[in-house]
Amino acid sequence: MNEPVHVIGMGLSRADLTAAHLALIKRADLLVGGKRQLSYFKDTPALKKEISSPLSGMLDFIETNMGDGLVVVLASGDPLFFGIGKILISRLGPDQVVIHPNVSSMAAAFARLKLPWQDAAWISLHGRDNMPALAKVMDDKDLVCVLTDPGNDPWAVKKQVDSHGCAWQMWVLEHLGGPDEKIICVDESMAVTRRFVQPNVVILQKGALAAPCGPLRLGSPDDWFVHEKGLITKAPVRVLSLAALELAPDNILWDLGAGSGSVGIEATLFLPDGFVYAVEKNKERIEQIKANVKGFTVKNLSVIQAQLPHGLADLPRPDRVFIGGSGKNLDQVLNLVVKALNPLGRIVINTILMETLHLAVAALEEKGFGVNISQAQISKSRNMPWGRRMEALNPVWIIAAQKGRAS
Repeated sequence: MNEPVHVIGMGLSRADLTAAHLALIKRADLLVGGKRQLSYFKDTPALKKEISSPLSGMLDFIETNMGDGLVVVLASGDPLFFGIGKILISRLGPDQVVIHPNVSSMAAAFARLKLPWQDAAWISLHGRDNMPALAKVMDDKDLVCVLTDPGNDPWAVKKQVDSHGCAWQMWVLEHLGGPDEKIICVDESMAVTRRFVQPNVVILQKGALAAPCGPLRLGSPDDWFVHEKGLITKAPVRVLSLAALELAPDNILWDLGAGSGSVGIEATLFLPDGFVYAVEKNKERIEQIKANVKGFTVKNLSVIQAQLPHGLADLPRPDRVFIGGSGKNLDQVLNLVVKALNPLGRIVINTILMETLHLAVAALEEKGFGVNISQAQISKSRNMPWGRRMEALNPVWIIAAQKGRAS
């Protein structure tokens, strides 16, 4: 049986190779790699094969020569991070390939900036128009690594950054691991004539909410709000939920499990003489609500940090209650809300879980509420290279219930 092909990630440079890597390379009968990679091993006696297009010729050559001895393939960075590892496994089969991972450009970039990256996302613009995907991940994540190419360079990324609703710190890391390595902080003072050297990697770190693109309005764009990883009531669902609340100008609204506060903040548009109490357990989201309140200069909203069903006893009795999140305590929360709710008050609950739907409807009807259920199934357009496609959002049930008015 043929010895498997060993694919060795070189990390950023030859200096990242271990003694075990070097021993394999020394023992190789056939050494395959790029021109720069092979130049490090001119004195190695192995037959050398430079990787060139089309890759099918290189794959044929490896498959033909596997039976004649040890084949070692040199790869940049980590062979399974946009590397040749996937192609070799697909062609030869997983049992015929051994991967030796090393430092990827993404790991190296975050290491250079001293940024923990376990929650980071990555987007590749290499050889593809992937700007819509970059826009989406910027909405959902606070830390993003962007792999560029000469056509989709850091200036193209900067245009996307400038059009986003949040402030972003942007770095370009050129020639990682090489003698000409540079880390460049991109800001508004940088001349647009500046040219970035390939290869490079872009790192984006989300900052505070930028000034909203316009005044608060019904269905304000999601990216006008600071929110965590897409955890926000999306604008179309927000509009439907606010309509279901049937707010009157002097109503007291409890926004429970407030998240980013988007529902409660937009509700203030309809409450010139009313007030919103936003209750949220997560400290980071509390800070997001406060940032959003400040960004939209909302005056009639108070933020309470509490784990539901706690935190409600000292609040004024509500006329309307919106429940966007209560965890596994929904039955306890409803018991308290029903007792506190003013006559003819309304409760609106948003959920994506069937279990929550069944629990909420059964509990509210048992307590004499009239219940109406809507399901919002919304798709939004996403730009493609030659047109648009529709991308579905999670379907959401909107449960609207009125006190003292059985269905």
